[in-house]
Amino acid sequence: MPAKRDHIRLAIEVGVYAVLGWAGMSVAGWVTVSLGGYLVGVTLAVFSAALFVNWLTLSIYEHRPLAAIGLGLCRASGENLLLGVAGGAGAACVALVPPLAAGAAHLAATPTDSPGTGTFWFVLVFLAIGAAGEEILFRGYAFQLLLVNLGAWTTILPVAAIFALMHSGNPSVTWLGLANTAGFGVLFGYAFLRSRDLWLPIGLHFGWNFTLPLFGVNVSGLRMKITGYEMAWSAGPVWSGGGYGPEGGILASAAMAVMGIYLWKAPIRRQPSPLVDPPAEDTPCAPGPSLPS
Repeated sequence: MPAKRDHIRLAIEVGVYAVLGWAGMSVAGWVTVSLGGYLVGVTLAVFSAALFVNWLTLSIYEHRPLAAIGLGLCRASGENLLLGVAGGAGAACVALVPPLAAGAAHLAATPTDSPGTGTFWFVLVFLAIGAAGEEILFRGYAFQLLLVNLGAWTTILPVAAIFALMHSGNPSVTWLGLANTAGFGVLFGYAFLRSRDLWLPIGLHFGWNFTLPLFGVNVSGLRMKITGYEMAWSAGPVWSGGGYGPEGGILASAAMAVMGIYLWKAPIRRQPSPLVDPPAEDTPCAPGPSLPS
């Protein structure tokens, strides 16, 4: 493992990361929001700031490329990404299929607002960029530095709380919605812990976020219309999540439990991490054996 920092150096490096990340999002947001509108602009700002702050801090403190945070490309990366997408999509189905089957909700056509194929692909790319940006920012260099120096759950839990706080300004947010968002942050952190790459948490994040609009429900308070249908609920907001979407309801809490079991049992390929537990070869991406369940 890399040498641990003393508390002062650790605070400085994490503080620099946080300040640069905030400054990067502010500057990038000023440009991208003016060009692409609020939602697209904020997503691009987070993504570009995440890449910038990780590249810069890795260059300054580690003299390593961006791939060192778990973005290396190899077969194991692709397998973990696909496992993540499947897990995220499956968890979303766990939250939304039972109320449809039980008659607590139904799919209602919205013929006056039927998006085309271009909209579908735009939303897909948009959500992929959003998931990647948030995971690189929240599970990138600073997260991994804290993981080495403070331990797994001492890092995962506070970072998950900050992850939820970032969503506190979203439309129709509720306390249960924030609690569930923090829970997803814990699961994404655990996903990195198991895989030692960012592809698994990115896949989970994207799989969940992309499946929700397929059912016509909001994603963290944001509506993305891609199918011409919306999910109309007869159950109350405790179940549906109200305007925040399923993440604001107890069904998402149940889905998170399923996602946690999935992460525990799935044949995830653990990759060597140069920052957390580098192998002797010190390579940023190499196929590793599946972890035992």
